[in-house]
Amino acid sequence: MTTIKDIARIANVSVATVSRVANKGPKVGDKTRLRVQKLMDDMGYKPNANARALVTNTNTTIGVIVPDISDPFFAALAQGVDNIARENKMQLLISTCSIDAESEKNAINLLQERQCRSIIFHSKKMSDDELAHLCASIPGLILINRNIEAYPERCIWLDNIEGGKIAARHLASLNHKNIACISSKYEIEDPADRLKGFVDELSLHQLTMNSELIVYCAPNQLGGEEAAQQLISSGKGFTSIFVYNDAMAIGAISTLEDNGIRVPRDVSIIGFDDVLLSQYSRPKLTTLAYPIVQMAEDAARLSIQLIADENPKSSKNRYLPRLIRRESTADC
Repeated sequence: MTTIKDIARIANVSVATVSRVANKGPKVGDKTRLRVQKLMDDMGYKPNANARALVTNTNTTIGVIVPDISDPFFAALAQGVDNIARENKMQLLISTCSIDAESEKNAINLLQERQCRSIIFHSKKMSDDELAHLCASIPGLILINRNIEAYPERCIWLDNIEGGKIAARHLASLNHKNIACISSKYEIEDPADRLKGFVDELSLHQLTMNSELIVYCAPNQLGGEEAAQQLISSGKGFTSIFVYNDAMAIGAISTLEDNGIRVPRDVSIIGFDDVLLSQYSRPKLTTLAYPIVQMAEDAARLSIQLIADENPKSSKNRYLPRLIRRESTADC
């Protein structure tokens, strides 16, 4: 592969001169520029994108950090960022991490090593102080699904507490009183906030949540299946289940149906996120719509504006979920 040093040696110029020609920089005579450009074309030399970004101070890539790109929710998040990247003729870089602080740090370091200045970061385990330090050092860093006090203007987040309240109001309106909950086993804000909002709203309807009917499992379809089996095995009666996300809800429906418990005739199910699969489950899933694509697009636009030293237009930082009523909930 031809390198910048090869071009400089054959053209008998400095590496700096070749770099200026490659990046359309100043201080190169016309004859030298034409000669070096012809050599680059003839030898198939392609400038390094990261090096070009450093020389021209342009932002050519936008990064996104998510825990699991195979999860439909995080795939939608990445798609939203990519939509804005394409509009701005930028490339998308995806870095994945586990739900732990060290993995999140490694993921953001990887993007920084690739000279990525615009980064949309879905962080759940790094501390607020650590994230504030990153915001101070990376002007284009936007936190999605996180709200930290030091940099509220860099945070795009969903009000999960309100989402829990909406779910509780819906089930209460259908006269459900014995309600179970399937939540995520991860000790992060989202499931805790959704459950808090749900329990708080139930109390306004003179309803209480039986702690024995709250089950914690992995936030995927298998976790939903396992959680539903635990609820059935408990022997406790319930007529509805509030589920942390749609993947778990779809898994729970499968287990209930396999055990002869029909949804929604015997048990109503309400999920959260409104991923594409929720429209195709049987029955179609009642859920809370999470505007993650819009949030990701807004986060990407904000990041690009900050990198360009523009005064960002007044942006919406707090988003609200919306009830999508389908077939999996019914009157008790």
